[in-house]
Amino acid sequence: MRSFVGSVLESAGEYHVDEVKDGFDALRVMPRTDYDLVITDINMPDINGLELIRAVRQQPRHVHTPLIVITTNDRAQDVERALKLGASAVLTKPFTPEALLDTVARLCKTARGPGGGG
Repeated sequence: MRSFVGSVLESAGEYHVDEVKDGFDALRVMPRTDYDLVITDINMPDINGLELIRAVRQQPRHVHTPLIVITTNDRAQDVERALKLGASAVLTKPFTPEALLDTVARLCKTARGPGGGG
């Protein structure tokens, strides 16, 4: 899934993607870098995506960074939990490259505000 998401975004020509192997890696690199967007899966081998959302939202530099959660489970309870913890959007697998690109574009535009930039 990580490779699929990365290749879809990179092939669009508008995005640079940093991939990490797991949630712990994400927590190691995020405090040192400003990101325009974070994408996580709920199901990960070490810490799950919900725990990652909580940790990301506690970092001052990423408290407002748009965050997409990918899940195989579209149960309303899980989606609600992700959104309550600070996810900006939820994509349920399987999803199309177009759905991913549309969601990323919408969130990046919103984060930049009117007129783009920044």
